[in-house]
Amino acid sequence: MNPVDAAGQHRQAPWTCPFCSLLCDTFGVEIGPPGTPLALTGSACPRARSALAAFAGAAGTERARVDGRDCDLDAAISAAASLLAASRQPLFGGLGTDVAGARALYALACETGAICDPARGQALMHGLRALQDRGGFSTTLAEARTRADLIVCMTGAPTQRYPEFFRRCGVEAPEDARIAMLPPCGDLFDTVALLAALVAGRVPAEDERVPAELAALSARLRSARYAVLVYEPGRLPTHGALIIEAIQRIVATLNRSTRAASLALGGDDGAATVNQVFAWLSGLPLRSRAGPAGLEHEPLCFDADRLLADGAVDALLWISSFGQEPAPPPTQLPCIVLGHPRMQEAKAPAHGRVFIPVSTPGIGSGGHLFRTDGSVLLPLRPLYDDGLPSVSEVARRLTQAVQALRPGVAA
Repeated sequence: MNPVDAAGQHRQAPWTCPFCSLLCDTFGVEIGPPGTPLALTGSACPRARSALAAFAGAAGTERARVDGRDCDLDAAISAAASLLAASRQPLFGGLGTDVAGARALYALACETGAICDPARGQALMHGLRALQDRGGFSTTLAEARTRADLIVCMTGAPTQRYPEFFRRCGVEAPEDARIAMLPPCGDLFDTVALLAALVAGRVPAEDERVPAELAALSARLRSARYAVLVYEPGRLPTHGALIIEAIQRIVATLNRSTRAASLALGGDDGAATVNQVFAWLSGLPLRSRAGPAGLEHEPLCFDADRLLADGAVDALLWISSFGQEPAPPPTQLPCIVLGHPRMQEAKAPAHGRVFIPVSTPGIGSGGHLFRTDGSVLLPLRPLYDDGLPSVSEVARRLTQAVQALRPGVAA
């Protein structure tokens, strides 16, 4: 730990929380003596508290491992590069990193022809496919806070995964007059479709087959000055893109006479950020690859779970720098993990396994993440020097090492 970091112990530091895509920046972190878990101040957010408890405010002692044995970083990068260079079709999964890490991973993916899919990629694809097929209207957290007079939670209260959401919207609890919940009226597909029909006037609210709660919600939506429909893609069922399209139909209908927008809550663990970076570098979102046929985007075929189950890939590079979860899926494939230093790998096969502990952006190193509303890029300030390499550093070194192993390229 450098002198600046040591002098800063026993203090509260301003902080942007990287542990969910709300990126709250009004909390503090109490940094005690080295070895003491970091403590959250200014909030009771359980996600932030739990995540901070995994960091001890001191330089890490964890070492890289190859085939279950400790080694130095150079040896781990050499072993990982050999696995990637020998792979005919690698898969990059997890993708838990920041902007700089995503940029470096994109270069490595192009070098190796890797397919890239984040942890919980299906949730990200719900929104992307709806946007590709139909487009949509979206808003920001700031606009929801300052302008919305009605906020409708379409997939239930979001406080389990986003405990600070209501506070970020300027309300204290779900019981606030500005908050409404989509009433449970059976199947979610049918409920949202019926609400869209009610708002558009295609079904009369007086119809005896229409639940009274849904009719009342449609009336509130039509009379609101600015309605925001909030949903979590991660809570949608299979084919959830159809539900998002129905939400966007409601928003489009309301915008003919008043103002309305949607707000998706998702993209945690760097998924939204990596998707943004890959899109601006390649023109394509995740579940894409730079392969023999050029750039390819396959939102169904390039599902990581599908690829692993079908034996369609022969190596896995898993990135998870924000926490011990999401952990890599069980696999017998050669596997490289760039992970949180406390990530447990005791149950994983040792042979063909490389583990490199990496720094967490916003804890032991700086970085940048996109917020869930997609329009705000926030800087992450390090709390102390953890002595670990960043994902971007490791990915850049892997790219160079793989290039050196290619035929005709001097080492």
